Amino acid sequence: MRRGLLLRLSVLVASLAAASLVIFWITQALPGDVARVMLGDGASPEQLAAKRAELGTDRPFLVQYGAWAGGLLHGDFGASWYSTLPVAALIGPRAAVTGWLITGGLLVAIAVALPLGALAALHRRRIAGFAVSASAQVGMAIPAFWAGILLSMLFAVQLRWLPANGYVPLTRDPAAWAEHLILPIVALGLVQAAVLIRYVRSSFLDVLGEDYYRTARSIGWTRGAALWRHGIRNAALSLVTVIGLQLSALIVGAIVIERVFVLPGLGSLLLDSVSQFDLAIVRGIVMILVAVVLVVNGLIDMAYVIIDPRLRQEGST
Repeated sequence: MRRGLLLRLSVLVASLAAASLVIFWITQALPGDVARVMLGDGASPEQLAAKRAELGTDRPFLVQYGAWAGGLLHGDFGASWYSTLPVAALIGPRAAVTGWLITGGLLVAIAVALPLGALAALHRRRIAGFAVSASAQVGMAIPAFWAGILLSMLFAVQLRWLPANGYVPLTRDPAAWAEHLILPIVALGLVQAAVLIRYVRSSFLDVLGEDYYRTARSIGWTRGAALWRHGIRNAALSLVTVIGLQLSALIVGAIVIERVFVLPGLGSLLLDSVSQFDLAIVRGIVMILVAVVLVVNGLIDMAYVIIDPRLRQEGST
């Protein structure tokens, strides 16, 4: 058990190191000269050289990467090329907004996918089951930004129940904070729920053919109770697997939703930094997002052992 855990941790560390190198290399290989972008076309060669020396972009690639990677080990993402503010200070408040959005969207997706997936499995040959499956197919075809626009038009523009955009910090006004996040979270969650419903339905369908399900039915359990009692573990495995696979899609969806609802999250900061060619911020944000995906996937691998007793038995042999 301990050896397997150390192996997973070693793979995670190696993956993070490789990701940091790839991220730095890609951003370094982007066309353009940040010194010329900042100073304009009228800058003299001497001014350009001085700006490159100030930013450190005139140093060899490995020297630049070593300085950046060394800073990452201490939580230092460098400084913005334009504002000269620490990247970590700029990312911190934005990360909280994106974190709330992703967490809330994931919870909504699970809360919707579990009951509807079970319903689709129980009534797979009835209208209710077909309706849920068809709705999931349609939901998968709807982009996150379109779902956000539709919800905003209905609940913000026409009904005027919720604000259409903006953000209020939780510490300032909890009620306003919740009101501004409801529509973005629901839009993101519904799109992800459409993907999860298919896997939950498939997991519950597998249970319907098992002997223990028929045994539970023979002793008087209802179809729903027997399916929920014995199918929830299989559904949990499917959810854990799909969440790991869909995490990157969830992050991309959150970035898009932030632009639709004008939320000051990491997505908005990332797109603004790309347009300004502030690669210091771009590297920091992309590294954080990649690290989150890798760490969560590593935790999911460990969660398999907790959820599935068969894996615990294999690990002990």
